[in-house]
Amino acid sequence: DWPGNLGAGLLPAPDGSCQGVFLRYDLYGGRGPAMIIGNLPAGSPARETEDGQVPFEVAQLLLALENDEPIEVVSSEDVPVMQGDNLLIVRRVKLSESRIACVQFDRSDGVLVTIASWDRPITDDLYTLLKPLPAELFQQG
Repeated sequence: DWPGNLGAGLLPAPDGSCQGVFLRYDLYGGRGPAMIIGNLPAGSPARETEDGQVPFEVAQLLLALENDEPIEVVSSEDVPVMQGDNLLIVRRVKLSESRIACVQFDRSDGVLVTIASWDRPITDDLYTLLKPLPAELFQQG
């Protein structure tokens, strides 16, 4: 139960299955999104990026912010994070736009979670607040 506005979007496949879910969180009450959280299952075309290309969620955040400046991935680093009794390997993605923070991690069911945040750091505490979306959501309907 966070303050602000929360919206959700689905990435449908031609066969009716879901190729991804993304959440747009607007902490600032209508003044632009603070965060995009994406959940992309294995095989989703949105997971496929060229060298230096930003993740889908970063592109969505830039689109929502009406920012059309060219941004690219500069580097990435894998960092271990404890989540309860489990070890989570988080990939911190460094971008050419320093106001965007981006992290990615793989869930045990093969779903890639990406968090892109505008002008706010992403702390380890955030991972404990995230509730995993059920795997059934990504099945053909």
